[in-house]
Amino acid sequence: MGKSYLIDTNVIVDAQMGNLSEKGLQLLRDIINENFTISFITYIEVLGYKEVSQTTEDFINLANVIEINKPIIDACISLRKQKNIKLPDAIIAATALVHGLTIISRNTKDFQNIKSLNCVNPHDL
Repeated sequence: MGKSYLIDTNVIVDAQMGNLSEKGLQLLRDIINENFTISFITYIEVLGYKEVSQTTEDFINLANVIEINKPIIDACISLRKQKNIKLPDAIIAATALVHGLTIISRNTKDFQNIKSLNCVNPHDL
């Protein structure tokens, strides 16, 4: 595939609910098979629901989880000062920027106008 990706929570939920097109689902499969990477915030969001199936828990536990660190914190602070962006989205964006990852998200508008950030919407494929 060449690129490395960071999968946002909404894409994981969309896939579980059967709300991705075949092309979007295939992209997600390819990414997961090559390098299944999520932010710690996605890990919390997915597993933080009151009722999470064992299948979902097992699936998320397969992911490489990028934990918070000082460079991500600093990038997040910078983004929050420059843009009107929610904290979870700022964390996702900062994580992608620090690690040179492309975000896979349904909510690409959340990340628009962030310089040097690449974002792909699997619903647009």
